[in-house]
Amino acid sequence: MDFSWEAILPYLWIGLAILLGVAEAVTIQLVAVWFAVGALAAVIPAALGASVTVQFGVFVAVSAVTLILTRPLVKKVLTPRRERTNADRLIGTIGVVIEEIDNFRSKGRVTLSGLDWAARSEDGEIIPPGAEVLVNRIEGVTLIVERIA
Repeated sequence: MDFSWEAILPYLWIGLAILLGVAEAVTIQLVAVWFAVGALAAVIPAALGASVTVQFGVFVAVSAVTLILTRPLVKKVLTPRRERTNADRLIGTIGVVIEEIDNFRSKGRVTLSGLDWAARSEDGEIIPPGAEVLVNRIEGVTLIVERIA
């Protein structure tokens, strides 16, 4: 039985497609699926006896086309959307410091809309009780504020 390099190539492309498919299943990051499709497409010219250059060209072309056509759609579908909460409405509002804000000592409280919140200053400034602050953002359950001059 004569085994030539050309006779093995279709099986090598199938093996590469399987390997890339397994890599895609393990990572779940959409990094190998397009190349797995390209490897499967390269099986056809390999089975027809085309040169390695043609097979590789088909692999690259099909991989590129599937990447270009599907990546934006897949990325849009898989990108998590940020869920807005009722707390988001507090951003841009003004509160009053009820306990000195000191980022170094991890302390500080602000009253805002009748509620007591943990607070940290945006720039690390120590803000005394009674000062008015502007809410810039919320990190977890902590308001990130800046003093209103």
